[in-house]
Amino acid sequence: MVQVTVKLFATLRNNREKEMRMDLASGAAPKDIIDRLNIAQEEAAIIMINGRGAKLDTVLKDNDIVSIFPPVGGG
Repeated sequence: MVQVTVKLFATLRNNREKEMRMDLASGAAPKDIIDRLNIAQEEAAIIMINGRGAKLDTVLKDNDIVSIFPPVGGG
């Protein structure tokens, strides 16, 4: 079991907490957080663990901080 802090940004905060603690099974990855929060994978464009870029299948460690950002718009 690992416990992580999850931070959501911009439109991902709609109807969700902006920051939360989450208990996950050992071997869990950001993909598991996204699934649990009912976020479509294409909506989670940027994933960071402890301030560094990460992939959907990066294994999480206890006390990691996972930040999830939607696609960046603009022009």
